[in-house]
Amino acid sequence: MNSVTVVPRKRRGVELVLVIFALVLTLSAYVVVDLNVVGELSPTLPYLAGSCTLMAVGAHLAVRFRLPYADPVILPCVVLLNGLGLAMIHRIDLISNPPAHGARQQLIWTALGVILFILIVAVLRDHRPLQRFTYTLGLAGIALMLLPMLPLIGEEKFGARIWIHLGPYSFQPAEAAKILLAIAFASYLVEKRDVLALAGYRILGIDLPRARDLGPILLMWLISLAILVVQRDLGTSLLFFGLFVMMLYVATERAGWVVLGLLLFVAGAWFGFTSFGHVQVRVGAWLDPFSNFDLYYQVIQAQFGMAWGGLLGTGLGLGRPGLTPLARSDFIAAAIGEELGVTGLMAVVLLYGLIVARGLRASLQCREPFGKLLAAGLSFAMALQVFAIIGGVTRLLPLTGLTTPFMSQGGSSLVSNWVVVGLLMVISHQARKPIATLDDDFSPDAQTTQIVRVA
Repeated sequence: MNSVTVVPRKRRGVELVLVIFALVLTLSAYVVVDLNVVGELSPTLPYLAGSCTLMAVGAHLAVRFRLPYADPVILPCVVLLNGLGLAMIHRIDLISNPPAHGARQQLIWTALGVILFILIVAVLRDHRPLQRFTYTLGLAGIALMLLPMLPLIGEEKFGARIWIHLGPYSFQPAEAAKILLAIAFASYLVEKRDVLALAGYRILGIDLPRARDLGPILLMWLISLAILVVQRDLGTSLLFFGLFVMMLYVATERAGWVVLGLLLFVAGAWFGFTSFGHVQVRVGAWLDPFSNFDLYYQVIQAQFGMAWGGLLGTGLGLGRPGLTPLARSDFIAAAIGEELGVTGLMAVVLLYGLIVARGLRASLQCREPFGKLLAAGLSFAMALQVFAIIGGVTRLLPLTGLTTPFMSQGGSSLVSNWVVVGLLMVISHQARKPIATLDDDFSPDAQTTQIVRVA
């Protein structure tokens, strides 16, 4: 019987066109900001254009030559989100007199993120060796999350102790920890999924897990509560526990784990609300921000700004996003909603949706369980982070203090999310590259595959 090789189209040309389109939109946003705010182009615009082009094309070339079968949509979406974030930070910089330098710092962090992305693409190429370091990566991730509690380097900002301070630089280690923990969770669940999938009692048509198998989820719940209690970080606690529950469900396909996770989350949320004043403040800002103008000033200003922007926005450089505190970081979505309108904010959300969808597609295409779990976990972590922060800014949810991936000012989140994208590209390449199959098992898709018959 003859064998065939299914060769998916590489689509690197499509990726290059989309990257160029993203660069055009990014640089156009910079030009519009300069013309609307100062009435002339910035003398640094050519250097910015050259830097952005070099980084974007360099990332594309690394993928083209090292991961030719990787997903062609993820990288252009990331370039566009990163570029729009830079343009918005630059716009907010111009409010100050003299102008601030937040965009310059963000460009430096972007360069570091792209360099790490290229290193992952060029050196790693295959995610499967990471499975061997289950407990090493898990312990390293937990250690990173505990670093802010050290007395010499730990630093408290805005009521949360989630930063470490080294000389003139500060870093949020939880952003790197989520990557290490996602890898550790994926590796652990691949080994234990058969045991964890066993059913216990059946209640209302849902098979709950056995009592003897509750150890991992209870441990993760206690650690997430410890993060909430000790570090006062609601966002990281939510992200950490939600990531584990979702990966547990993907590994076992048991809805009982989701039900149990939701019950534990509700219990933890109630404990946090009744025990900590900063959680009560965030819930109050969510339910009735106009009841206390001074206490909920940030949320109120964000609501006024987005209301002024309306459907189509005031235009880049024509709004007043600087009236909202932390508009460069936590509330950059409010600045986008003000100057680009609800339409622009929806477009940004759709870009995130594309990245998540393509990551989940790579998970579905992956032929081995570790890659499948890792891609699903990384994609869900980004989806949960975007949902939590944009939901908090728009008052769909209480504020959590998470950052908007690729857009908020800050090196921790930006660099870590570039690493996440690098891992997703590696997994998608491994999932889409050709494999030999038998004629009897072959089901061709004429639009998306080419067939090469071999002896």
